[in-house]
Amino acid sequence: MSKPPLYETPDKPVMADPSDPMSDLEEWSESRAHVLATEEGITLSDEHMALLHGLRELYRKNPHFHAREALECMEDRTAANGGKKHLYELFPKGPVRQACKIAGLPVPADAKNESFGSVM
Repeated sequence: MSKPPLYETPDKPVMADPSDPMSDLEEWSESRAHVLATEEGITLSDEHMALLHGLRELYRKNPHFHAREALECMEDRTAANGGKKHLYELFPKGPVRQACKIAGLPVPADAKNESFGSVM
């Protein structure tokens, strides 16, 4: 019997290897993030990159993270610059959804709730 996917993306199910939770995710690099950000209409700054790395670390620790955890992680890092409001300046299509996409992570299923930083 095969393991169920932790997340499913439009392209493929994403599985996590217990020894390396990110092993089955698409190869990601900062240069790949710049390409994805450009497709989203964003020019990445050092602040963006710090947030993306923070989300990837959150995923390493908990591949089942919820949108609330992702948003709190990002808000904590941007509190001095305006928190949630500033996040929408950095990721105008929704901090959780857009940042996860650029970070090469599956978007949490509960990120469709607008209170969690999604404007879908």
